[in-house]
Formats: sequence, C-alpha cells, structure tokens
Amino acid sequence: MIRGWRALDRKDWETWIACWTEDAVLEFGPWDRIRGREAIRATVAKAEAPYPSMQHHILNMHFDIDGDLATGIGYMWFVAVTTPGGTSTPYAMGGPYDWNFHRTPNGWRLARQRLGVLWTSGEDPLKTFE
Repeated sequence: MIRGWRALDRKDWETWIACWTEDAVLEFGPWDRIRGREAIRATVAKAEAPYPSMQHHILNMHFDIDGDLATGIGYMWFVAVTTPGGTSTPYAMGGPYDWNFHRTPNGWRLARQRLGVLWTSGEDPLKTFE
C-alpha cells in the first residue's frame, strides 16, 4: 500500500499500477466504475497530470486476511496544488477507502478499490475530480 501511494505521488505510474491485479476495479465517487489495470492507470494518470504536486495520505487502515484473499478499510486525505511553492490554497478531499486484495505469486495485489468523497476543501480549479 505505502509503496503504491508513494509512487502515485511521484507519478511513477509503472510502480503504482504494478500494485494492482490485471482485472482490478476502481470505484471512485465522481467517476464511473473503471475495470482493468491499464484503464485504471490511464484514467488516474490523466486526472492527476495537471497537478505538479500531490500528497495521498492513507489513514486508520485495518485489514482482514483469509488465506489468499484480504479486505481492508482506511481513510484518504488527498492534497494537490496547481502552483508549487506558491501561496494558493491547495485543493484537498477526504473519504473512506474499501479494498479487496488477492495474494499472487508476486505478493499481495489490489483487486478492487472503492473510494468515497465525504469532504473537500479549497477549489479544484482544474475540475479534475468532478
């Protein structure tokens, strides 16, 4: 989880998407359900490309493991800026994560992620997450 989200902040799409299964599903409030690792990568890369600096925080995580399957919950706190080093107010949002994982020969991989948005702060001037 941490490797993937650190890669996401660096826009290291290869490392980030390698944390997902081939048939993964992403469910995110304002977007339609996205199926498949490459579709997830393309959608998220496009949405986050305009932001020169981002931080994805994952908080209060809990996991239950049952053999080669696992579920998890946590909270997201996302912060993005359009002008690095500037004095503009960053755009932020937060909400609950709900995950499903599969253990693969290469380790645990994310099979489904659902993210709800409970709050936002600041303006999303790029309208990326609407």
